[in-house]
Amino acid sequence: MSEKVKKSTVEEIISKLENKEFGLYFFTLDTKGNPTAGVANIYEHVKVLNELGYSATILHEKNDYKMHGDSEGMGLSDWLGEEYTKLPHMSIESQQLNVGPQDFIIVPEVFSNLMDQVKQFPCKKIVISQSYDYITELLPIGRRWTDYGFNDVITTSKKQGEYLKSMFPSINTYTVPISISDYFVDSDKPKIPVVSIVAREQGDAAKIAKMFYLQNPLYKWITFKELRGIPKRQFAEELGKSCLAVWLDDRAGFGTFPLEAIQCNTPVIGKMPNMIPEWMEEIDAEGNGKIKNNGVWTNTHLNIPELIATYMKVWLEDTVPQDLLDGMESTKNTYTAENQKEIIENVYGTLVKNRLSEFNNVLEQITEVAQ
Repeated sequence: MSEKVKKSTVEEIISKLENKEFGLYFFTLDTKGNPTAGVANIYEHVKVLNELGYSATILHEKNDYKMHGDSEGMGLSDWLGEEYTKLPHMSIESQQLNVGPQDFIIVPEVFSNLMDQVKQFPCKKIVISQSYDYITELLPIGRRWTDYGFNDVITTSKKQGEYLKSMFPSINTYTVPISISDYFVDSDKPKIPVVSIVAREQGDAAKIAKMFYLQNPLYKWITFKELRGIPKRQFAEELGKSCLAVWLDDRAGFGTFPLEAIQCNTPVIGKMPNMIPEWMEEIDAEGNGKIKNNGVWTNTHLNIPELIATYMKVWLEDTVPQDLLDGMESTKNTYTAENQKEIIENVYGTLVKNRLSEFNNVLEQITEVAQ
């Protein structure tokens, strides 16, 4: 290839980057209609990027990606919303993915096998990491994401970014916190004696309820409801009318559910996960962490039934501690869609700017050689 042709090719790539004439392709797990916060967050990125004038597409592996519900269960339109089905989707089973140097492909942390498959692609490759627990799930021993050409990672918290840096020192990290849907609002209606539970492990919610009834037989009129596998709007309604929420997720990376509960003005009792979320912790000037009073937090699930009983007593007496209510209030409205949109615009704008800089440097080198 002559220097003239090289220069023309690079100039075309630069022009496409400058004019948003490129694609951002987000590989997404097919949850088979089961709601997950991680997939929902990827959809938010794609939705916002399209609103900002980018061409962002959801990539999925098979043609039978479940967009709408049927007799066998929910689809994307049911659990996330009809508007999300209208975003660009593409199946790599039936459609050829053609990407150029101006394009971007974004792969979730769990799919290191897919990273290996796309390492020869000429596009910019980025990891989106939302759960520290999945980082090494399929990653072969001795391999790093950078071995596959993934030198940038978008994560949901600075703490996760620091954790990633400890394993991938040369990787560039960017933080885009998850946003809490405006479905989650404080209702004017009185709360009812229902405890809504979200637990990562199936069966944990039932264990808590059974332990509670055995230890507190006088409270058998309290209802426990596990919020699993229901549409987001219904999920928000159930949470909004509950007098209490219980959260069990040792491996949480961000902790979306407690924030949704707080936004509904529903207090949370929860076991602190292995990685304490930033919104749960206050760092002092010396760098020491202190757990915030925006929920009732414990180190073991064994005392959760007792904590529920204690809370039910103060709720019935209308003597919920003011410092708990104040802590919840201070946490509200931290992770709004508006805040996330601004951060997405800045982060992806920076990634495009950096890619543009790479090709401007290449163009400069070609020009110097030609002279």
